[in-house]
Amino acid sequence: MNTTQIASVLLLLLSLLISLYIRNNHFLLSVVSSPQLRWFSSSSSSSSKIAADLLVTNGTIYTSDSSLLFADSMAVRDGRILRIGNYSFVQEVSGYGTKEINLEGKIVVPGFIDSHVHLLSGGIQMVRVEVRGVNTKDDFVRKVKEAVKNMKEGTWLLGGGWNNDLWGGELPSASWIDEITPHHPVWLSRMDGHMGLANSLALRTAGVTSNMQDPVGGTISRNEDGEPTGLMIDSAMRLILSSIPEVSVEERRQALNRASRHALMRGVTTVVDFGRYFPGEPVEHSWEDFEDVYKWADLTGRMMIRVCLFFPMPTWSRLIDIVQTTGRRLSQWISIGGVKAFADGSVGSNSALFHEAYADEPGNFGLQVTDVESLHNMTLQSDKFGLQVAIHAIGDKANDLVLDMYKSVISTNGKRDRRFRIEHAQHLTLGSAAKFGEQGIVASVQPDHLLDDADSAIKKIGVERMQKGSYLFQSLIAGNAIVAFGSDWPVVDINPLHSIKTAIVRIPPRWDKAWNSAERMKLTDALNAHTIHAAHACFLDEDIGSLSAGKMADFVILTTCTWDFLAEETTSVAATYAGGVQAYP
Repeated sequence: MNTTQIASVLLLLLSLLISLYIRNNHFLLSVVSSPQLRWFSSSSSSSSKIAADLLVTNGTIYTSDSSLLFADSMAVRDGRILRIGNYSFVQEVSGYGTKEINLEGKIVVPGFIDSHVHLLSGGIQMVRVEVRGVNTKDDFVRKVKEAVKNMKEGTWLLGGGWNNDLWGGELPSASWIDEITPHHPVWLSRMDGHMGLANSLALRTAGVTSNMQDPVGGTISRNEDGEPTGLMIDSAMRLILSSIPEVSVEERRQALNRASRHALMRGVTTVVDFGRYFPGEPVEHSWEDFEDVYKWADLTGRMMIRVCLFFPMPTWSRLIDIVQTTGRRLSQWISIGGVKAFADGSVGSNSALFHEAYADEPGNFGLQVTDVESLHNMTLQSDKFGLQVAIHAIGDKANDLVLDMYKSVISTNGKRDRRFRIEHAQHLTLGSAAKFGEQGIVASVQPDHLLDDADSAIKKIGVERMQKGSYLFQSLIAGNAIVAFGSDWPVVDINPLHSIKTAIVRIPPRWDKAWNSAERMKLTDALNAHTIHAAHACFLDEDIGSLSAGKMADFVILTTCTWDFLAEETTSVAATYAGGVQAYP
């Protein structure tokens, strides 16, 4: 073989080696960066050949992952966690262009998941009249008077957040504000969203008269002469709401932006959104917002937080069509949750459904907002087609009704991983807490409701009932139930750190001791309820909820360096990251 032939053979071999090298490294890159794979391990030796985009080091990272609860460092690539553990292990994947955040000892937790919000309603309320925290009749009236000063005659004054328990319990009436709002129809919703106040002009505009019958699932409050007082409860609110001008598409899009920024400021990277769906509200609102706001924001790159959307149960068949056509994951930002219905109202509005009558209103056991047969049939069909079902139940009788119905549906449709949810689950009869774990029912609860309900519950259901059966967080956990935390914003402000503290201490305002101290939660259980358990509760636990290799790099840097201070008032959110990108501040 001459020199020319030898050279040709060597060139051929070199070409083959280069080809194999490129092919193998291309395969390695695709495997490591693939977001679909769930088997990716933090100990994978192949990850050492892939440079991270970001290292987060020198802190206390609570992962919410039981296989490795704490770490001091993690590496992020392409929006997902590449490695998590100690610094030397994570530093191995540092390379050209890798950025590093030195936590300087600060605590990091997974991005908080708020399991129950009305996101656009919250964003809309941020620019309306806010009467939350008002504790006297005079202040309530003054707020309304100030709000109408610069308003164009004939326009609606809208807002809410009032809580009559803060000024002694007296319910407001149209007569409080009629004199100062003669040219403006007014609608101010109570903080729980199950009652609202209309002035007399709003009543006339909506055609509400003394001769009108109460609608099914609702009450028109009346005085001794049978005249409407202005208060509308649950489905009766529809009479007023149908007369209020629709919120424009642009206003709703702006509301999403405001709401998302507010959530990120509080460390929330994912919400379960039940939409603008309250008793009395049109079911179409959820679908209009889905098309005009969420899909628009996603297509134009304006989504900032992840949302899991639930739709009104009466529209379950429409949702089936969506899921069968597009699947549950529309993008990294939007997923389809399921359907939501109402079993009852709220305690503050005396419309939560109880076995025993209200202490302050003998003969009133609350309202069954949805007919049992209708609720059962819709749940049966929704579940049959694989939709997740969530039902609002606050009173003990409403919770028993839903638990029994879920058991019946499971018996009919067969066992599978369905993760039925009860939203609120505030008041339970003896033994009901254990049924959540036995039946695999998610308890989607809102700890900060406890603070607003404390004084009211004493008057409405009495000390004995509230001590035995109210907000049984620890009993639910002891019964192996999945407990997921939320806020119900705008009913209560979206604030996971505050929610966690409430669940741990359970001390309402002006109280010097806990409301049923036996139901206080441990810090780790409360954190999990806002992270991994909240993710499990909406079928998102493969992607979010814990800081684990392969999952989305959604995390929150807190201002504290001390674990024991995590739930203190002084602790706040220093920074929020979604997909490894700083989203706040």
